Amino acid sequence: MTKPVKDLVAGAVTLVVGLVLWLFTGGVDMPVISPPKVGIVLMCLGALEALFGLYQWARARRA
Repeated sequence: MTKPVKDLVAGAVTLVVGLVLWLFTGGVDMPVISPPKVGIVLMCLGALEALFGLYQWARARRA
């Protein structure tokens, strides 16, 4: 598996984990962090990583 594909898969998995946290941990109260907010951050990071993987894949195909 090439690096762009690994980045794409890792980003997609991170995005899904963030989505699950955001959707299903609304009633969980923790003293320091809020799981839904962590989910939003993970979704953003996962989307960025997946887009970066797509960018790398497109550049590799063009070269």
